[in-house]
Amino acid sequence: MKMDVLLGLQWGDEGKGKVVDFLAPKYNMVARFQGGPNAGHTLEFDGIKHVLHQIPSGIFRENLKNIIGNGVVLDPVVLRKEIEGLKKFNIAFQQNLFISKKATIIIPTHKLLDAAYEKSKGDKKIGSTLKGIGPTYQDKIGRVALRVGDILSPDFKDKYQALVEKHKAVLKFYDFDASELPSLERAFFEAIEFFKTLNLVNSEYDVNQSLAAGEKILAEGAQGSLLDIDFGSYPFVTSSSTMAAGACTGLGVAPSAIGEVFGIFKAYCTRVGSGPFPTELFDEDGDRMRKEGNEFGSTTGRPRRCGWIDLPALKYSLMINGVTQLFMMKADVLNIFDEIKVCTHYQVKDGEVIDQLPFEIGEVELEPVYQTLKGWHQDLSEVNSYDEFPTELKDYVSFLEKELNVPIKMVSVGPDRKQTIMK
Repeated sequence: MKMDVLLGLQWGDEGKGKVVDFLAPKYNMVARFQGGPNAGHTLEFDGIKHVLHQIPSGIFRENLKNIIGNGVVLDPVVLRKEIEGLKKFNIAFQQNLFISKKATIIIPTHKLLDAAYEKSKGDKKIGSTLKGIGPTYQDKIGRVALRVGDILSPDFKDKYQALVEKHKAVLKFYDFDASELPSLERAFFEAIEFFKTLNLVNSEYDVNQSLAAGEKILAEGAQGSLLDIDFGSYPFVTSSSTMAAGACTGLGVAPSAIGEVFGIFKAYCTRVGSGPFPTELFDEDGDRMRKEGNEFGSTTGRPRRCGWIDLPALKYSLMINGVTQLFMMKADVLNIFDEIKVCTHYQVKDGEVIDQLPFEIGEVELEPVYQTLKGWHQDLSEVNSYDEFPTELKDYVSFLEKELNVPIKMVSVGPDRKQTIMK
């Protein structure tokens, strides 16, 4: 049995949580393979909106195992709040949620370091969520981080304090006020005691044994391919590998075990934080798109930058991930436009027209080259099948399929679980 991978193809916020929840009944296990509480995976069903930050989006499906893999960085305080917030839905966490002992822990000083680093950048800020993600991954690569398995060690507090002292020296260098540390630590150690009551496992064995037993697994990514630490719009990226290959290192699975690669993209484009965005709209259309799509961060509440869909960027993501199926999200948001623009190429400063994402995208002056299609101006909320789509929306889907050379198998026309149309 192969493990399928689901990931975002743009700058995150594509709607991965909704799709994982929708697909989950076809699987025996859902496994998060990277990122941390900077993720905000939104699910909506039965009139209730849920936002998950660290827990896999298959948690609402009964008898489905959910794994937080070794590639994730975990904030115990956030995880405790997530679990307590979901208790009223009678979710069987003891039976269905398992956490890798090799996952890295976010400690309070990681958040302080995050804020100190961001403040020091002045007007060149990355746009960090200030959740401590970057500093935690730094410590992981530096081989000084604490891992989930360490909390079971009798000398955990000694290991913790040794790392905190390293962090305090850095905070002192940046002249950063760390006076809130004691209160952060109280909440942290309370959460650690709660953490010990959860299922802490060597998850690479769980995943591989499930595959060997013929069970179906869906690997859930966070953020998006254009935020990948290696292949994204560096340095305005996240701190983990957000592409399909990250599922292998983030779960301990061989490349040969990867099956389908599901790529999710919005019918337009959004981005949070700093960094290049070739098709960004600074006019009324951008404002209308933001309002119609409720484009505000699930984790931070920040307004998202909005723009038309960018095909050179999408083609790049398809290439580096080996995407086999596409899922288009938020088609309903474009209902309000008479015309839909699609960026098919870029024109660079010397007049050359290119269809590849420039490696130094933030340093090259370029203008999007658009092709315009007719809008559909039809309420899609009651649509139940692809055949019921307006002709203009079908034309939009067909145009994208032809340009991208990958089939679009799913179109989302609203936030609810039921508003998901298979083609």
